[in-house]
Amino acid sequence: MDRLILLRHGKAESDSDSGDDFDRRLAPRGARESADMGARLADMGFQPQVVLVSPAARAKGTWEAAQPAFPGAETRFLDHLYHADSETIRRAAEDAGQAAATVMMVGHNPGMQELTIRLLQEGAAPAGLVAKAQRNFPTAAAAVFLFDSNGRPHFDGLFYPDR
Repeated sequence: MDRLILLRHGKAESDSDSGDDFDRRLAPRGARESADMGARLADMGFQPQVVLVSPAARAKGTWEAAQPAFPGAETRFLDHLYHADSETIRRAAEDAGQAAATVMMVGHNPGMQELTIRLLQEGAAPAGLVAKAQRNFPTAAAAVFLFDSNGRPHFDGLFYPDR
């Protein structure tokens, strides 16, 4: 894997018809911001070959909104990404990255934010950038990292939705 894109799901409804957190769908704002973030990332040249998505309704909805910006991407829904911790997300990305140059993950906090902070720290990002990610990693936010030949991450972008 040369590049990793972490995309937090968009703003979700506060409740689902079933009452189950897993079934919470995107709110209209979440769908709009997810589509906008996908277009923004694609406009900057970020094109994942593989996208790993939590099967929760809000993560699926995020990917459905962003997917038109990435027409060539292979999509995989992985049950273990639902509320996954940062290490689980990273392992899934590394596994997929054995056969893909750019991997995108669509998932949930706190795991997405924790992995963003960890990769920023490992890559010796400026303290102000680490602090920004620690303070806030809102819905529909994205973090992008490049990896060198030794597997060390390098910050390539931190993008928040326009509100």
